[in-house]
Amino acid sequence: MHASVTRPLTALYVAGPFSMGYADFYTFLMPLYALSLGFDAAEVGILVGARSIVALLLSIHIGVLMDRFGTRKVTLFFVWTSMVLAPLFPLVPWFWGLLLLQLMNGAVVSFAWSGAQTLIAQLAKGEARDLGRFTFFARLGSTTAPILGGAVWDFGGAWLSYLVGVAWGGVLTAALLRAPEAEFFAAPREEGAARARFRARDVWPRRSDYANSLMLLAIPAIAVSLAIMAMRNSTYSIQTSVYVVYLKQVGLVGTTIGLLFSSAEIASGFGALFAGRAMGLGNAQRTMLSGTALSILLIALTPLLGGILALLLLFQMVRGWLEGVIQPLVLSAQARAAGRHQQGAVVGLRQTGQRFTSIIVPPIMGWIADRCGVGESFFFLGGFMLLLCIPLALAIRRVGRRQSLNESPAGAID
Repeated sequence: MHASVTRPLTALYVAGPFSMGYADFYTFLMPLYALSLGFDAAEVGILVGARSIVALLLSIHIGVLMDRFGTRKVTLFFVWTSMVLAPLFPLVPWFWGLLLLQLMNGAVVSFAWSGAQTLIAQLAKGEARDLGRFTFFARLGSTTAPILGGAVWDFGGAWLSYLVGVAWGGVLTAALLRAPEAEFFAAPREEGAARARFRARDVWPRRSDYANSLMLLAIPAIAVSLAIMAMRNSTYSIQTSVYVVYLKQVGLVGTTIGLLFSSAEIASGFGALFAGRAMGLGNAQRTMLSGTALSILLIALTPLLGGILALLLLFQMVRGWLEGVIQPLVLSAQARAAGRHQQGAVVGLRQTGQRFTSIIVPPIMGWIADRCGVGESFFFLGGFMLLLCIPLALAIRRVGRRQSLNESPAGAID
């Protein structure tokens, strides 16, 4: 790789942990702050879940804005917005005020992370090895953010914690400023067009932008990889909801639960470094689906482990490693399949699917747990998700056959 290409990717490797950890840092702080104000569990749950609502609705729109006006420029705007919002949290001890702040801040830190993903996809041009390295460094942020957040909270409370959030945004700003803006690519029908000038009306979402982004689902590689990513995210939603309830029931304390979470993140980071080699194992989509199915099976079997810490740790590390391998493969498949002018749109589409599963999986899992038992909820949802792998496997097989048929005539002509 040439030095001119390595330099911007190095800056993005630094931005990776600070962009992914940015969202995790604020996610970790919110329940601590809400509990310190005396809010009950339902109010805490509403505040935590609120961070995904605006992102669910606007991820596609923001992705299109990144394609249209420049990924780095749009990402920096959201980082700076979050830096302005952070000091307001300690000044607002009321539920409805915090809910409004959480709706806004949860969205902007999510869009900052989306921007970092879009920029690496544009600059790395879908290369799985570079995307794997980016994912590895990003996982360092998600691993250290809760640890740092907890330590700062214990030492200085809400004010110091949210001021550290401002400093975190400052470091992310410096890293993004070191990275170049991605080259602008117009849509094929607009070949030769220059990057558009921003106007106030561009803030409002356009129906045509959503329609064009949803049309990406007609590309088999994007549709299949989005479905796989949504299923992968479902296992994370299980981990952050009923999985914690189960661990509490078997007598594990908060520190031990944190260790299990961190072990999965660390293993995921190292798994991401294997993504480049995983591309050489054959059909990348088949590799992604196999890893996802095994990941689902591992978390579904949690109640059978009897609360034995060594087994829980082993299953978490294997599942984390698998999911670390899968993520860069998904990013690579989507970056290669989407047009150079639609990288932000495909990231927005992916984020929409992930936010959707983050909102619906925990309550469904909780409803099953309340009526059938916590252990049984793992088997019900895990079994259902494994059944969903069957039509995905058939779709991948059909696409593979179609590609083989298309390549055969070309080979005969050569």
